[in-house]
Amino acid sequence: MADAAKPDVRPNNSHFSSGPCSKRPGWTLEALSDAPLGRSHRAKVGKAKLKEAIDLTREILNVPADYRIGIVPASDTGAVEMALWSLLGERGVDMLAWESFGAGWVTDVVKQLKLKDVRKFEADYGLLPNLAEVDFDRDVVFTWNGTTSGVRVPNADFIPDDRKGLTICDATSAAFAQDMDFSKLDVVTFSWQKVLGGEGGHGMLILSPRAVERLETYVPAWPLPKIFRMTKGGKVTEGLFTGETINTPSMLCVEDYIDALKWAKSIGGLKALMARADANAKVIFDFVAANDWIANLAVDPATRSNTSVCLRIADADVAALDDDAQAAFAKGVVAILEKEGVALDVGAYRDAPSGLRIWAGATIDEADMKALMPWLTYAFETQKAALAKAAA
Repeated sequence: MADAAKPDVRPNNSHFSSGPCSKRPGWTLEALSDAPLGRSHRAKVGKAKLKEAIDLTREILNVPADYRIGIVPASDTGAVEMALWSLLGERGVDMLAWESFGAGWVTDVVKQLKLKDVRKFEADYGLLPNLAEVDFDRDVVFTWNGTTSGVRVPNADFIPDDRKGLTICDATSAAFAQDMDFSKLDVVTFSWQKVLGGEGGHGMLILSPRAVERLETYVPAWPLPKIFRMTKGGKVTEGLFTGETINTPSMLCVEDYIDALKWAKSIGGLKALMARADANAKVIFDFVAANDWIANLAVDPATRSNTSVCLRIADADVAALDDDAQAAFAKGVVAILEKEGVALDVGAYRDAPSGLRIWAGATIDEADMKALMPWLTYAFETQKAALAKAAA
């Protein structure tokens, strides 16, 4: 096999990681110059910044006025854990999982909270479980977009309006890129470092009035750590949802999140963010359709993520290898892309099937995504030639 020819055009931005994700176009450190560094987050300036972040979040995501929005510690994981430990146990719960993070929530509920009335609806990577079997008279926990599988729920139509239980949705790689119907969601969580490319360490927790009612009428049987407590004297702690955070936030990270939100607003808000992600994902999907050596991990086109696009090597010669050799081949492709400086951190998640995972969210420019595609072919052909040479 002849040596593959290197493409002539390189992406201007090679950051295609699925988290932390690429900064917004044009970002520089100067964007953080207004951060109140060395000041207390409880000072007037700190509280104002935190409230601005909450208000802009509500505006961009179109969060209903009667939903509460809080900034919480420990990224999306912290936000989900706060919801699970504070809200579950009042009734039975249905847990949905089709990738590693959803499976992690199942483990927490079954092995850590030790809830007895738990039903698990699980699916292999690339698929969704049967959503029609879920009972919404029970609490339901699910990820909107499986970051490590590239599989998302297509919409919220499977959730009834007259549900009796709460819906708890991990939306960390869906918020700001996918159209989520908040009327169907009682708890929504996400982190700054995903679709908007903010810095890590902070999470967002959005609660419906139904979730607040649960907080005020139900006391879990287990002790709650301080960073999980959202009520005092049987009433929700309102300050948490106006910028009075439970622990000390990084005001530098807050400033960065505000900058990302202002950028989102400047380009047209949620619709523009979704359009950018859709356009980027379409570039990948069109490439996959034109090349039989690569395929989407998500089986059903209606469930394919427009942010964390997961791909598998479908070449017949590679598919004939054992699992370890297939994984080594995919890692070789990733290593070539990184060596060339055209795509960084695009390997599949460690628990997922081997392959590629390319971030297509709104902070990626479509031109860079288009420039990357020929490099995928180059990396594959180069790795395939190395495989043939080793077998000779």
